[in-house]
Amino acid sequence: MTYATALLHLDSHARMNERADFALRLARKFDSHLVGVASADRNLFELSVATGFAGTVPLAAALEDSRAAALDRARQFSDRAAAVQLESFEAVVDDRDEIDALVGRSLCADLLIVAQPDPLWPDHARARNQLEQVILHSVAPTLVLPCAGQFTDIGANVLVAWNGSPEAARAVVGAMPLLQRARKVNLVRCDTPIDAERADDLALLTLPGDWLRRHGVHVDAWIEATEIDVGNALLSRAADLGADMLVMGAWGHPRWTERMLGGATRTLLASMTVPVLMAH
Repeated sequence: MTYATALLHLDSHARMNERADFALRLARKFDSHLVGVASADRNLFELSVATGFAGTVPLAAALEDSRAAALDRARQFSDRAAAVQLESFEAVVDDRDEIDALVGRSLCADLLIVAQPDPLWPDHARARNQLEQVILHSVAPTLVLPCAGQFTDIGANVLVAWNGSPEAARAVVGAMPLLQRARKVNLVRCDTPIDAERADDLALLTLPGDWLRRHGVHVDAWIEATEIDVGNALLSRAADLGADMLVMGAWGHPRWTERMLGGATRTLLASMTVPVLMAH
């Protein structure tokens, strides 16, 4: 299995070039067609506020500036891809807002690569909400790169979180090309005391373990009791194991007409120390 088409979000924040270099290495590893996507359309209301509702001329200028910045990001990405002689790539400027651009293009992709919002970003709250919506609605699995740290490669030592949900299964499918190349894969179910009362049988991991082994993935599986929340328990275990990647389902809960992420998912997105591949 492979990632025939991978998408990279060309955002406007710090360390974009480092994320691009990571995506280029991953594309070379899997012989992927890599698409850099730069959104040209900022929220119309935000642009109106920024220009003080001063009329259509300043607003049009702001929109043009936004598109020019997106074009510049696309050119930078193309230059970096050409410099490393990646065989198949393209840079696109999408006039939709970032959520619609990424979700729409995920329909025809095998992997979406995005950044964890840095709390120091001026628009951190907006970026965090955008990421949550992309994860919940993307058809492709979403690989989130931490805002801090250096990650030259991933997938040698992987921690897979399993809770028997469809989301967890979709995340495993999305990570399968990486899991098949991994040297070590640990499959863990983190049970709180309440979870342990419902089921503490290792048979819960028999099906996913056998499934992975039939795909050629050598996996160790266990259930871990934890007194802390599942998100922090997974981060702690990933550190103990020296994992370079975490795979988990992104759980969402209905809230009126919107959706919000579950507690473990939000904890991982806020505090991740390694890249996390998620699927909903």
